[in-house]
Amino acid sequence: MLRSYIAFDIETTGLDPMENEIIEIGALKVREGRVAERFIEFLRPLSPISPVITSLTGITDEMVADARERSHVVSDFLDFCGDDVLIGHNVIFDYSFVKCSAAKDGLSFEKMGIDTLKIAKKVHADLESKSLGTLCEHYHIENKSAHRAYHDALATAKLYQTLAHYFEQNEPKLFKPVQLTYKMRKPQSATPKQLALLESLVRRRGIRPEWNTKALTRSEASRIIDRLLKG
Repeated sequence: MLRSYIAFDIETTGLDPMENEIIEIGALKVREGRVAERFIEFLRPLSPISPVITSLTGITDEMVADARERSHVVSDFLDFCGDDVLIGHNVIFDYSFVKCSAAKDGLSFEKMGIDTLKIAKKVHADLESKSLGTLCEHYHIENKSAHRAYHDALATAKLYQTLAHYFEQNEPKLFKPVQLTYKMRKPQSATPKQLALLESLVRRRGIRPEWNTKALTRSEASRIIDRLLKG
């Protein structure tokens, strides 16, 4: 069993790492089987959180209103991860969002990882669902706040240790870290028309931009424009 690693989870505004945003990161740094450090932080998104996401996670616009912007939080999270192996449930989903977010600032995020979902699919083929919630219920692992990043990360760490206890000896390959890969699509830059409208809205409202105009993608510009028009 791996004794030192990072277990992490994120909450997002949707399912597409190129189009949607991270709104919360939760992680724990495990050393010799014990939690040594924690990372728990909201991120302030460019667009409002939808009622569907609020219903699922309990995270509201008010909760992220005073959060730091994406680039600062993600940079700190990358420092927190260091060279550790990542553990997650459907880890590629969480990894892809962090990787895409880091890439927006020219930062690299190449990691080795272990996926508890992949392990569960092999060793628990009999279970109809392999969701984190179902597996925690199966193993009587308490998760005090499902669909909140840190609590899901902690539950994932406990699930990993439990699965390793029961199955690693017979299925050692399942528990070996592998290179995590996600191929990013090339984002489309904001159009001149979008940038002109943004400049007009900023000037009209007398606000200081929180974004790097030169790095804005078309979808990001669209979200900011919608927010400013509705605000």
